[in-house]
Amino acid sequence: MKPDPQRMLEQLAASLATDVMPSVQPRYRQTSVALLAGLALAAREEFERAAARRVEENVALRALFADAVPIVADAGLAQRLRAAADARDENLRVSALDASNQALRALLIELHAHVEPLATPAARELDEAIWTELVRSAERRRLSAAPF
Repeated sequence: MKPDPQRMLEQLAASLATDVMPSVQPRYRQTSVALLAGLALAAREEFERAAARRVEENVALRALFADAVPIVADAGLAQRLRAAADARDENLRVSALDASNQALRALLIELHAHVEPLATPAARELDEAIWTELVRSAERRRLSAAPF
């Protein structure tokens, strides 16, 4: 048997919602069980997209860094941006992708702080691109059952 985490999480959620929740009292405990079922479904969704979302975001950040290199006046920052833009995620484990993403996001913060006070048209375009990527990043993380 090959364990399928998505199927297991679906079955867990279904069992919690249909078997456990109706037999639990008082009502607030039923609500807690329903919440646990929802969390299992959220974990199932995140499991499905975990690596793809992280790879997509890392690629987007690296492309942004490549575009930023000619705009950045600080030579050290430009060098780190170039190195990050040229890097690739060889290890596709979620923990490795997360570590890479955290380093890229820290560099993004540094880039944003550098670009924000600049008044050139190129800097303004880069600032807008950074904000656009931040919005896209939030959208990538949104669960399908999210209320907004």
